[in-house]
Amino acid sequence: MKYLSIRQTAERWGISTRRIQILCAEGRIPGAVRIDYSWAIPYDEPKPKDERIKSGKYIKQKGEDAKR
Repeated sequence: MKYLSIRQTAERWGISTRRIQILCAEGRIPGAVRIDYSWAIPYDEPKPKDERIKSGKYIKQKGEDAKR
């Protein structure tokens, strides 16, 4: 199986290297392997869904909130 580094995966998915480190630490990338202080991510692994905003509370709404 072919593996990519965090930097290579970040370029491929269009997100930061730090975000990939967090996803690996949370176990959100299946097949990711920790090698000493680095991670190896499987080449064919798809980008996980972004689940950081759960309630939508921080998304700006048009209307009264925009006028404040």
